Amino acid sequence: MNVALWVVQVLLALLFLFAGAMKLVLPIAEMTKQTPLPGLFLRFLGVAEVLGALGLILPGLLRIRPGLTPLAAAGLVIIMIGATMLTLASGGVAAALMPLATGLLSAFIVYGRWRLTPHRGRSGT
Repeated sequence: MNVALWVVQVLLALLFLFAGAMKLVLPIAEMTKQTPLPGLFLRFLGVAEVLGALGLILPGLLRIRPGLTPLAAAGLVIIMIGATMLTLASGGVAAALMPLATGLLSAFIVYGRWRLTPHRGRSGT
């Protein structure tokens, strides 16, 4: 189970790192053409996604504050609930399947790292 959790964590981290970086790099005018959200809110989401991606990997890898991994995943679940709702409202059910699946995988990380196989700190606790 630990290996499955790590695989999902790495894949989600890559996905959120890419998505967040794009929200930070693209011009605001270009991003607001595709969505009704304000540009500064999209920048905030980009920062949150990049930090969430780092939070999925670094605490377990460095064994410093490993309890942050499920918290980062929980934050990403919240972001993906919003993305799913926004996509449902504007793009239909088929388009909302991707953010829904991403949110469910993030929820799997939350449950897995809190209950099934939590990371251990440097002292083993």
